Amino acid sequence: MISNPVTGNPDYSRLHLVCGERGSGKTQVCAGLAQLLSLYGEDLAGLISPGVFVDGRKVGIEAYDLRSQQRRRLAALRTEQDAAEVMTKAWTFDSASLAWGDEVLRSATPCGVLIVDELGPLEFEQRRGWTAGLDALDGGDYRMAVAAIRPELLETALQRWPGAVVHPMASIDEVQFVFTALSRAAAEG
Repeated sequence: MISNPVTGNPDYSRLHLVCGERGSGKTQVCAGLAQLLSLYGEDLAGLISPGVFVDGRKVGIEAYDLRSQQRRRLAALRTEQDAAEVMTKAWTFDSASLAWGDEVLRSATPCGVLIVDELGPLEFEQRRGWTAGLDALDGGDYRMAVAAIRPELLETALQRWPGAVVHPMASIDEVQFVFTALSRAAAEG
């Protein structure tokens, strides 16, 4: 991690937090940025977690490795009968896919641009899931990093990464605005 020369504290100004509720377009922003930067030959690493939709209803989540372009089914809607090892209120997670994703993030740095979509209650509150994503962001071995989080975790994230740039997304209408801001930051960095 690069330190601030004045304070000696870690400098997280190269870390961008895309912060929005479910359905606000966080993954769309991360995927669009990855697609744009790959056209320019950027050294991309990390994971994107697109939803799986059936008849317009989100029924699952995949994990997509930006380096290998491998995909895995990450989660399915939780049912009352589920007895999986890793669950949230809404989702049942595949333990093997979580371990795979954690390994992807463990080996993601060094890189040019690191994208972690998304870090949630599993990582911040339960210390499970993609904790290697937290470590990779902490380490700072990237030119720029983007992490998607939900508003209820923003305060916790900023305590961990003071100085990170926050890109709030109140609705899907802000996708283009946030995408443009991140694209400019990538070009300037």
